[in-house]
Amino acid sequence: MAQDAQPDATDLDRVVVTGIRASLQQSLETKRNADAIVDVITAEDVGKFPATNVAEAMTIIPGVTIDRAYGQGEKVSILGTDPALNRTLLNGQSIASGDWNMSDFPTRTFNYSLLAPELVGKVEVFKSPEARLDEGSVGGTVNISTRKPLDMPEKISVNGRVSFSRNDRVDKTDPSASAAFGWKNDAENFGFIISAQSARESIRRDGIESYGTVKAKDYLNGNGSWGSVNNTNTDWSVPANPDGSQPKLPGTCQGACADALKANPEAVGPGSMSAHFFEQKRERDTFSASLQFKPVEQLDIELNALKIDANFDHMAQSMFAWPGNAYGGLMTLTDVTIENGLMTSGTNKGGRMAFDLQNRRAKVESETYDIKATWNDERWFLSTHIGHTKAEGGPEQVYGSFLGSADYTWSIAGGPKNPGSLTFHGDNPFTNPEQFKMDGGYANPWHTNPPAEGNWASGWGGNLVEKPTLDKETYGQIDFGLKLDSPVYMIRAGYKQRSHETGQIQRGVVLASIQGYGDATADMFNPRPLPGNYLSGFGGYGDLANRFTIDGWALADYVKSNKWLAPWQDAPVPTTLGNGEFARNTWTIEEDIKAAYVQADFSFDRLRGNIGLRYVQTDVGSGAYACTVNVPACPEDKYEWKVKPSKYNNALPNLNLAFDASEDLVLRFSAAKTMARPSYADLSSYMWLSDQQLTGGGGNPDLKPYLSTNLDFSAEWYFSKDAILAGSVFYRDISDYILMASRKETHWNINQSREDSYLVDRPQNAGDAKIKGVSLAWQQNFGMGFGIVANYTYSDGEATNGRPLPFNSKNQFNIAPFFENDKFAARVTYNWRDKYFTNVSGGRDLWTMDYTSVDASLSYKITDNLTVALEGMNLLDEKYHSYSGTEQLLRGAYLSGRRYNASLRFAF
Repeated sequence: MAQDAQPDATDLDRVVVTGIRASLQQSLETKRNADAIVDVITAEDVGKFPATNVAEAMTIIPGVTIDRAYGQGEKVSILGTDPALNRTLLNGQSIASGDWNMSDFPTRTFNYSLLAPELVGKVEVFKSPEARLDEGSVGGTVNISTRKPLDMPEKISVNGRVSFSRNDRVDKTDPSASAAFGWKNDAENFGFIISAQSARESIRRDGIESYGTVKAKDYLNGNGSWGSVNNTNTDWSVPANPDGSQPKLPGTCQGACADALKANPEAVGPGSMSAHFFEQKRERDTFSASLQFKPVEQLDIELNALKIDANFDHMAQSMFAWPGNAYGGLMTLTDVTIENGLMTSGTNKGGRMAFDLQNRRAKVESETYDIKATWNDERWFLSTHIGHTKAEGGPEQVYGSFLGSADYTWSIAGGPKNPGSLTFHGDNPFTNPEQFKMDGGYANPWHTNPPAEGNWASGWGGNLVEKPTLDKETYGQIDFGLKLDSPVYMIRAGYKQRSHETGQIQRGVVLASIQGYGDATADMFNPRPLPGNYLSGFGGYGDLANRFTIDGWALADYVKSNKWLAPWQDAPVPTTLGNGEFARNTWTIEEDIKAAYVQADFSFDRLRGNIGLRYVQTDVGSGAYACTVNVPACPEDKYEWKVKPSKYNNALPNLNLAFDASEDLVLRFSAAKTMARPSYADLSSYMWLSDQQLTGGGGNPDLKPYLSTNLDFSAEWYFSKDAILAGSVFYRDISDYILMASRKETHWNINQSREDSYLVDRPQNAGDAKIKGVSLAWQQNFGMGFGIVANYTYSDGEATNGRPLPFNSKNQFNIAPFFENDKFAARVTYNWRDKYFTNVSGGRDLWTMDYTSVDASLSYKITDNLTVALEGMNLLDEKYHSYSGTEQLLRGAYLSGRRYNASLRFAF
């Protein structure tokens, strides 16, 4: 008996590995045993990466890239595909998402800034599909699994952390805290985990921007108004001609200036030159609960709840010269430099200036609940899973638009290194708020009398708008599996039904300002200079950095007070249908999705895998307001809600093979048909118009889904313990690919009270697309606590007409060396991605330049229960730089600052 009580010798020799090495070991084991092509990061990886959300922790996975428009990862691309072509699931199910920006629309892309890393047990990235998994991904599916109570190693677990973060562009330190409590009974058949997290972060983004582009012929002849050479403005200071017509003013662009425009009418240049300033306070409170009960060994019942309350209040302000403005810029050019078809600099006398302010209170509230019951014995399993997820949010905005004029020279000659500059000649309105005034309208018809009722068209001074959004889904599924004593060891089948609704409402009031009444000046709203480090890190910007800002909420109070109204104007009432813009941006998409699948899992000698078929039926209703009468400006009572239905069915077969060529080598092959549904916003009837720039954008309810044939091959060499050298080849042949196309459309110009021709961008099924590439990965522990994780991906994607594919970086590279012993842990993560195309605007392709990110973390274990850590993110303060067609033609260049985080972690 005494001998029986002795522990096994192998137990005495076992070394328990924890920390970074343990998490990497678990990830490799999961990857090696999977039948599909899967990459995994575990809770330790997520928790110890210098990351504020799950997306940033995923960058070490081969083929995964993130977009950092605001200095943080919010959108994930897999194998060179658009983020909208990948799905993110929570515990295998949809999770509702929300957006905070007025210019963003509900999409199928998950907003990773909502999800705290502390919630995560593991993240699986399926690069090849299985029939049992939800459809809707072309690049891959991300499944985020939360922690399960009965998987806890101890019966009671208490852990969390307190941290303080700081952005070196923001003079403020933000606290955050999280805590989780877990318990399970002695029988280990009942347990729960509850957690709470409160995170605060201050964000600032400085930038130099250009809105739109302009062609030399627009300066030459005008575009909807007057030009600088031909079609000049009327000279009212002299008598009329004998025929009664009024003489024209001489062109401002003479001699060499006019010759350059005439010789290069298609030359293109920036439509504006702007000093951009963005501030945001992000607040995220997350609460979760998980309950697990196994009344008998075969029955597992899970109940999960997740609630996220997030605030994204922010201010976005742009102050800019606007030489491309149709009504105040195109007729003021006096000098221009054109090189290789590009207008690299120009001088305007009395050119249009603008100051746009957008202050927004924005929130996102998300709730997710689900219950799952699984019976699993030695012969069969049966599982049912039902749940509901909903996210509500959206911004409330005050928009103020102030106009002015000045003499200035703009230039992009130093780009892309020095993206743009602006130099004033004489008065500098950037430092004089009195020179910026809201548009007071114009005499209609033309006269010289003071404004009065019936003789004056109001201007546009801004608006007060709210845009509530909704994203919700209710789902139910049942899965059955029969276990067999044969090479085909499992036959699975299942059915799932999802009811999804997403949409937005836009309503508010417009500041219809009248000269002498509502044409307020910027100095009325508490002007103040920007911080002294504004635009630090940029060079050659001229007078752009020396500018002021105002109090947007003081402006909101002014609009609400109605002090700006002329005597004959009625106080505006918040409306949707009383404003064409608001009506066009109110829409709903409803989807009913039914899916059934069958899948066989097999293992024969050294060959294993699965084969299956998923059949999906999608019913879509795209609802929006439509005007029932053919008039330029639709009366409020003539709108009618209309729903445009569509329906499509898809059969999606797949095959996954894994061949254990030796003890150390695994070969994999996958072939599958996949599909991805169009973005909700793309399917909608929304539209926006720029009355000053004569451009716009909108949706297309007639879009068809993306269909793709996916082929993948990989080889994985596990050449030593906890090490891998892997390579993969991937191919995506996508039909009905959706890209933006620009076309001329006629719409009512509210600003000018007339119909105008706009260049409008809309999504179209542009044809076929192909993505092909290779991915290499290396992971190894060298001993003595040192190790490395590295990968490289090459992805070549284009549409059949040669057009680039959104978010496809041809090259990307990640490397993360680390060191860890019993007390210390350190890691540096280097990410680089190549340039990538994002969109089409005004008929030109928009690109983002290559981006490098360096993050680092250092931690010290004080005791077994306490660890202190220091993390640094975006240590290079990398410039996020987008351009229009050619790198020198700026769209926007931004710096978001380095972020530092100090934390104390506890675990008991």
